[in-house]
Amino acid sequence: MSLSPAPPLSPAVSSSDTPASTRIAAIQTVSGPDVEQNLQTVARLVAEAAAAGARLVALPEYFSLITADEQAKVRVREADGSGPQQDFLAELAQRHEVWLVGGTIPLMADAEGKVRNTTLVFDAQGERVARYDKVHLFSFQRGGERYEEAATIEPGSTVCAFDSPLGRIGLSVCYDLRFPELYRAMGTVDLIIVPAAFTYTTGRAHWEVLLRARAIENQCYVMAPAQGGRHASGRVTWGHSMIIDPWGEVLACREEGAGVVLAEIRPERIAGVRASLPALSHRRMG
Repeated sequence: MSLSPAPPLSPAVSSSDTPASTRIAAIQTVSGPDVEQNLQTVARLVAEAAAAGARLVALPEYFSLITADEQAKVRVREADGSGPQQDFLAELAQRHEVWLVGGTIPLMADAEGKVRNTTLVFDAQGERVARYDKVHLFSFQRGGERYEEAATIEPGSTVCAFDSPLGRIGLSVCYDLRFPELYRAMGTVDLIIVPAAFTYTTGRAHWEVLLRARAIENQCYVMAPAQGGRHASGRVTWGHSMIIDPWGEVLACREEGAGVVLAEIRPERIAGVRASLPALSHRRMG
């Protein structure tokens, strides 16, 4: 499968229109099998982030549902553009006047009995501005621990980057983090967002080092909202939701449990890193 590049976008926001700094927030949850209960938790945490001054808020992967029943996501999948989970995200963004990156929700797929694991982005008026379908599907087996996302998820094939008041933002999800070519296909971005539900096993070994690598090689901020804790199904996710600056420094992190991770994104920090070490302009391939 070849990746389609990000579609043409409107011109990036000019520096004169970009604030000196903007607070952003990564939401960490420990979602369970009750969709309504999960949405209530998310609503509370987004309200907390907005009250703390966040203008862009991102939710983790599978924020609305995590259960041992892999068919559950198929049963609650929605048609693109219509459904209670999508309405919830739009209303939440509008109510708090924040840009909201809606983790992932299950949308209808072309294949029967499968879903697209989809990130939707809504602006501060509650209007949808971007959609990204997770491209890389996770597969892992070690002892009794086994995951096979392809059993219920259909992969996407299109790279997604969009313009916002913070600059250009690239979208990816969880396992995508292991594929640096996806991020190169985004072009030059100011912020990468990685909603995730990393397993404890793989997260402990690779989560932070991969996130910092993506920030360093793309010389941009990375925000990774994650699932973090022991779920009702018995699954344990790594958590460690974090925000990283373009030099690879971790600005904020929450190890486990539901909560909010806050940090400031500063355009001059991006410009300074790229001016002192112009690696992006030194690229010889791709």
